[in-house]
Amino acid sequence: MQTNCIAMTPEEILKKDEHYMRLALLEAEQAEREGEVPIGAVIVCHDRIIARAHNETEKLHDVTAHAEMLAITSAASQLGGKYLHDCTLYVTVEPCLMCAGALNWSQISRVVYGASDDKRGSTTFTTRAFHPKTKVTAGVLEEECAQIMKAFFLRKR
Repeated sequence: MQTNCIAMTPEEILKKDEHYMRLALLEAEQAEREGEVPIGAVIVCHDRIIARAHNETEKLHDVTAHAEMLAITSAASQLGGKYLHDCTLYVTVEPCLMCAGALNWSQISRVVYGASDDKRGSTTFTTRAFHPKTKVTAGVLEEECAQIMKAFFLRKR
């Protein structure tokens, strides 16, 4: 789903956003099974999924192996270029400042996230992390996205 689909009603856009966010939640569940912080991401271009990823920081021993970063790399490879024009990222949790910066450089058209992150989310630090042309939608399936994080950290403590 792209924001330039003028013929779509707000209800149709929300339905499509929820569909892709549910796929991102499946990625988050996979991360959880692997002992990772349960964050999942899906990148869609012209109604086609071009990348799926989940956190792999523990597996790869790499603090930059966030779901968004891995999805950006995969999507750019799939498209054969570094810019993600006409693409939408669906991610279960608000991107951190590092991921927002990478999304800025990718010039992604749209970012849709589920749960806010009051401690490490990019909006905690700035409202200008994303590219000026990037449209941001927050709160899609927010409760489901927040719940998987809450449950994960309750088990960890």
